[in-house]
Amino acid sequence: MSGNVPSCIHVSASVAWLGLCVLLCAIPSVAQSQSQQPPASPGTGAPGSEKPPAQQLPGTSPAATPGTITGTVVDQTGTAIAGASITLTRADDSSNRQTTLSGGYGQFSFANIAPGKFHITIASEGFSPQTCSGVLNPGQLYIVPQITLAVATQVTEVHVVPRSVLAKKQIKVEEKQRVLGVVPNFYVSYVADAASLAPKQKFELAWKTTVDPITFGLTGAVAGVEQSQNEFSGYGQGAAGYGKRYGAAYADALTQTFIGGAILPSLLKQDPRYFYKDGGSRRARILYALATSVICKGDNGRWQANYSGIFGDLASGGISNLYYPENERGATLVFKNGLIEIGATGVSNLIQEFLIPKLTPSLPKHHPGKS
Repeated sequence: MSGNVPSCIHVSASVAWLGLCVLLCAIPSVAQSQSQQPPASPGTGAPGSEKPPAQQLPGTSPAATPGTITGTVVDQTGTAIAGASITLTRADDSSNRQTTLSGGYGQFSFANIAPGKFHITIASEGFSPQTCSGVLNPGQLYIVPQITLAVATQVTEVHVVPRSVLAKKQIKVEEKQRVLGVVPNFYVSYVADAASLAPKQKFELAWKTTVDPITFGLTGAVAGVEQSQNEFSGYGQGAAGYGKRYGAAYADALTQTFIGGAILPSLLKQDPRYFYKDGGSRRARILYALATSVICKGDNGRWQANYSGIFGDLASGGISNLYYPENERGATLVFKNGLIEIGATGVSNLIQEFLIPKLTPSLPKHHPGKS
């Protein structure tokens, strides 16, 4: 056998070396090709399929896995409340909020919410609002315990007006009451439950009545009639006689108004005004008008004997002894004037009940006396 290497062995070795060289040259190309491939999206392995970011509340990490908050809203009977407003806020940032409405079965849901502490406020018309809190963990489905709304408690506001303030407003109305738009008619109330007057208000009403220009004019007319009929003849005639009659008539009105309308009503806690009745039969109204010449309302709203008016008339008659002619003085004058005043009050009340309201244009339309 020859010592030379066979030619087939040389060919096989050459092929092996050639393959090895090709393999070594190909490795860098494969590595370079792999380095140029685009990175795959996390969780998919496919390029370009990126997941949309979660609704992130301030203070959370972008890498935190979002979660979902869900729950239901019912009333106290367990009936679902649809259309309730549910507001979600983060505990550390109340300005960042989301709002949704509960569905037909009272359900609500907030999806893709970043984890952390949160607050939920639930409100619905006719119900008291309610709040609840919780902590949403990464990737958690947080189910809020069933929320029960209570029916809202009805709140009634009562404004208490002091008696003196209410009486002041009512007096302002009374001071506009003028028969035929001229003659003062301040001592009549068309409000059945009018506030009682404070002593100061009783004196103010008496003062405004006695210094009203029409009062001076009516006093002059009374003095003129007395002079024409020569009543209180001791005064004589002429200007001097008229002046004395005028002074006496005004003094009567002044003392009767202040004593019977302010001083005694303040001391005895009685109301000096006439309260218009309106309702009831004609007979009942006539009896009421006549009776109120001797009865009146107390400051406590109860009817009682009109001591203020009766004693006021008698006191005024007694004082008149100081200025009436000497031949006219005495107990007769006192009781005569007192009885005249009581009778005149009854007649005046009848006129107040049936006629005066129709002749008073300044009455508010809502008052019963307005026709």
